Amino acid sequence: MSHARKEYKDFMALAPEAYEVVLALGKVAAAAGIDKQLLELIKLRASQINGCAFCVQYHILQSESLGMSADKLNLVVVWREAPQFSARERAALAWTEALTLLSGGVSDEVYAQASAEFSEKELAYLTSAIASINVWNRFGAAFRWTPPARQRPRPSCRPRHLPAGRAGSRLAAGRGRPRPARQGRCRARVRGRAAGVHRPRSTWCRD
Repeated sequence: MSHARKEYKDFMALAPEAYEVVLALGKVAAAAGIDKQLLELIKLRASQINGCAFCVQYHILQSESLGMSADKLNLVVVWREAPQFSARERAALAWTEALTLLSGGVSDEVYAQASAEFSEKELAYLTSAIASINVWNRFGAAFRWTPPARQRPRPSCRPRHLPAGRAGSRLAAGRGRPRPARQGRCRARVRGRAAGVHRPRSTWCRD
């Protein structure tokens, strides 16, 4: 198992100016109106290609917090073979792969696909997001940042044995106590007696 050479927080302390610049670059696409879930998809895909464990885990957690389904996240690595992705998402993922690998340049086909789904302005901001995640990937992979841990949900403050609502709040505050269940009574039978009707118990209920 590889070990961390430095951690994410170390980068913040060692090169705060570089940290702020890269952080700012990563925010401009969302500020310009590019969908946040779409941005998380491209950041996850670039991180997978570049082998940055920190960024892969970070953007999975971010995507989950935005409500993205587990199926979609699991299939990002094989997005071409999965039906869960829209035409716009496919164009963005293809654009991301082309700009991340770059060894063969960016083909006219990939550019035409991206241009069909994004305006010139949107494509410029999308490209800035891809550039940003590739910078983060190079820091994370070079220094082997430890992937962020998944936060456990906080337990409920209300004790499990207390009922919800007003009755539970009264019990939690020490006011009142649960009423004991009435033994051998039937509401229908009680109502019948109040109305002056007297019938055998079996005709009112089966308990």
